[in-house]
Formats: sequence, C-alpha cells, structure tokens
Amino acid sequence: MSDSPMDKAKGKAKEMTGKVTGDRRQEAEGKTDQAKGKVKGAVDEARDRAKGMKDSMQNDG
Repeated sequence: MSDSPMDKAKGKAKEMTGKVTGDRRQEAEGKTDQAKGKVKGAVDEARDRAKGMKDSMQNDG
C-alpha cells in the first residue's frame, strides 16, 4: 500500500494542474487521489489502534 500523505500530495498537484490547464478530468482525478489518501490514512490508523488494543489485552492476561 502506498503512503497516504504521498497520495494526498500527488492528488493536490494533479488537481491544481487540472485547474490551471482547464482539464476537468485531471482535476477530478486529483480529488479522487486525495480522497484515496485520506481513506488509506484512516484505515492505517484504525489498524494501528486495533493492534494496540490487541497488544494491551495480551499483556493484561
């Protein structure tokens, strides 16, 4: 899985390029890439929290 901050940055650059050039498709792709980055970040965060909970439960038992 690629890095979510990188996805967001690439998406923002793609969106801005699309806006400047008037390419609505590229602009939309950039927004999509940014959304993917946000979702990946949320999934990674949830996975880390779940792992932390699992680890703490194992240490308590």
